Amino acid sequence: MIAYTLFVLAVGVERLVEMAVSQRNLAWAYARGGREHGRGHYPAMVLLHVALLVGCVAEVWVFDRPFLPVLGWTMVVVVLGTQALRWWCISSLGRRWNTRIVVIPGLPLVDHGPYRWLRHPNYVAVVVEGIALPMVHTAWITAVTFTVLNALLLRVRIRAEEDALTSASALVSGSAPAARATSPRT
Repeated sequence: MIAYTLFVLAVGVERLVEMAVSQRNLAWAYARGGREHGRGHYPAMVLLHVALLVGCVAEVWVFDRPFLPVLGWTMVVVVLGTQALRWWCISSLGRRWNTRIVVIPGLPLVDHGPYRWLRHPNYVAVVVEGIALPMVHTAWITAVTFTVLNALLLRVRIRAEEDALTSASALVSGSAPAARATSPRT
């Protein structure tokens, strides 16, 4: 259980690094006229992601969840894969990536990296990690709870992001929204 707790703490440290990158990039975006969309759900998103980390550790310690080697090591590999996908998204978006929905007028939508194939690849990483991280140590209540709440949150977030992307596409093209807009943020 101690090794798992340290693993979850390492994921938490990674999140703090993400937040530092996000804050730097957010300042860059605002300096270039970036406009935030859908900010109302952001506190709930932060709370849910913190609760995932806390829930993973708490469930394992409180309910004495076992580490099942085949499941656990497989899920560790999956978690590491989600981190790789997340950082591929961040590097593909460069300074445009942040944890909020901010559109910089006049910039074209990103269409390289994982955005070449997926509209919201970072959310794929979040969804998969929300199952895999708790299941490293069989914290199935946390996995199910996070997955359900995250699905509800993503319905709101993706709708806000799509609205922002549609308006950004119209501004860039000067006409109707692009048929295939790729997220500048997720």
